[in-house]
Amino acid sequence: MKECIILAGGLGTRLRSAVPDLPKCMAPVAGRPFLAWVIDYFQQQGIERFIFSLGYRHEAIEAFLHEQYPHLQIACTIEEEPLGTGGAIKLACSKALQQDVLVLNGDTIFTIQLDQLSSFHAAHAADCTLCLKPMQHFDRYGVVELAADQSISSFQEKQYYEAGYINGGVYALQVASFLQEALPEKFSFEKDYLEQQYAQRKMYGLIQDRYFIDIGIPQDFEKANQEFKTLQF
Repeated sequence: MKECIILAGGLGTRLRSAVPDLPKCMAPVAGRPFLAWVIDYFQQQGIERFIFSLGYRHEAIEAFLHEQYPHLQIACTIEEEPLGTGGAIKLACSKALQQDVLVLNGDTIFTIQLDQLSSFHAAHAADCTLCLKPMQHFDRYGVVELAADQSISSFQEKQYYEAGYINGGVYALQVASFLQEALPEKFSFEKDYLEQQYAQRKMYGLIQDRYFIDIGIPQDFEKANQEFKTLQF
């Protein structure tokens, strides 16, 4: 898997005090836009081409990419109005050149091992493979449950859990099968595709107990600023 879609159109309303006029993924973390950390990590993992799904203040991201990554293979799609995560991925898939793409969020970093994900996704001929993060004592996320063969058996709502696997927001996606879905222009990838179709499609979960942080709330944004000063990805 050499191609990646990064969802980078978020408004970042909960981070307004930190980034008053920038997309969430451009929030400065340890002296660099968070998006730079995401790009660099997945380049190390072998991604060669990036498709950026943009919306709010897309000019700022395009200028940053042009200046800081002049030699990166890049394509961009721009939402003229919010399409939801599903609509954004569907639009970005129209730019994909490969059969399978990695999909991730520009405001989250989950240091998955891409070679393991690629091998697992191919071996199961999956429509979509979710990277799952084991967590303990949490209530911010829902839980994904797996059958014995690692296919998705259920999605559980957000509530307090002693332990469970959360959806880390990183997916291996079979482009053609996803584009054939009878989905509207605007929809939620999580609610309208994953949670509605997992029983009818080849959807699997790969557990990767790796570093994970979502800077969408101020507490984790501050945590990232501290941790990224010393973290070695």
